[in-house]
Amino acid sequence: MKKIDKYILLKYLSTFFFCLLLFTAIVVVVDISEKTDDFVKSNLSTWQIITDYYAGFVPRIDAMLFPLFIFISVIFFTSKMAGRSEIIAILSSGVSFKRFMVPYLVGGVFLSLLLWTGYQYVVPEANRKWGDFEKKYVDVNAGPANTNTSYQNNIYFKNDVNSYVSIKGYDTVSKTGNGFVLQKFDNNKLTYNLRANNFNWDTAARKWRLTGVVERTLHEVSETVQTSNDMLMNYSFKPIDLRKDDYLKDQMTTPELNRFIKMEKMRGSESISSLQVERFNRDAIPVSVLILTIIGVALASRRVRGGSGAHLAVGVLISVAYILFSRFSVVFATKGTFSPWLASWTPNFIFGLLAFYLYKRAPK
Repeated sequence: MKKIDKYILLKYLSTFFFCLLLFTAIVVVVDISEKTDDFVKSNLSTWQIITDYYAGFVPRIDAMLFPLFIFISVIFFTSKMAGRSEIIAILSSGVSFKRFMVPYLVGGVFLSLLLWTGYQYVVPEANRKWGDFEKKYVDVNAGPANTNTSYQNNIYFKNDVNSYVSIKGYDTVSKTGNGFVLQKFDNNKLTYNLRANNFNWDTAARKWRLTGVVERTLHEVSETVQTSNDMLMNYSFKPIDLRKDDYLKDQMTTPELNRFIKMEKMRGSESISSLQVERFNRDAIPVSVLILTIIGVALASRRVRGGSGAHLAVGVLISVAYILFSRFSVVFATKGTFSPWLASWTPNFIFGLLAFYLYKRAPK
């Protein structure tokens, strides 16, 4: 890597992280002003608010705006280079535009991988912290508008190919429930029935502990009945599978989300489209970083009247268009029959073509 490559790469990364840090500080200040009452009512210390809330809030908001600020950063410092005739000097020295873009692509790939890793593991954990705090201390103050309750009533689902589970009530916070029923069928005939008065998740054993259990095994003309005060059972579902709140899909790491999607497909869940969109977005959004980097370089490398202001104005319009395309695609996938995979990747395809067009039109 030559000196000019290091110069461009350093400008790229330093401008991006400075913009992200500055905007994060602004968002945190605004959020504090909005949630001051909730923080006071929670009776938590400042350190607890930082570790329990902002440790989740900051990575969540940064990941959401990551591609946008990469785009703005590239346009900002590249237009400054164009305004100082640095790009003209580089291209006039015999460096091709393709070669000129190499440090941008290196930086774009690095940031894409950083965002991809974050979406797979870091952001879900941050969402879990943020969501738990919101549910415990913020949503409770929303009154009738609060739809995220920890207690679930009348849960029914398919446990495996031949068995079904029904639960009268379950608390997602304490991981305890009551009215547990498991039924197994063979050729549409009931062969096994288990009922438990109460059940809870045993963290140490990583199994379900059932109390007040009655098991019935049905034969052709008779049945066998067994009772137990306490049983440890290993079922295919886990506590996370019994949650049905607005925060669930965002709080699972990608391996957990893949397993959850597989279980929901088997159960014939109606929310499978939104889960698949979330899964595919975790791969598609990091790719947009590279696409927006190419668009930003192709736009800002041309010296125009108005300088960086004109470039930034065009960049904001393109960013808004990208966000609108993404939102429309998600709505069509979750509310209609549009493929979740296409919903996640269509914005990248469209703006990938725009990136190719602008690259061809860029000054050589």
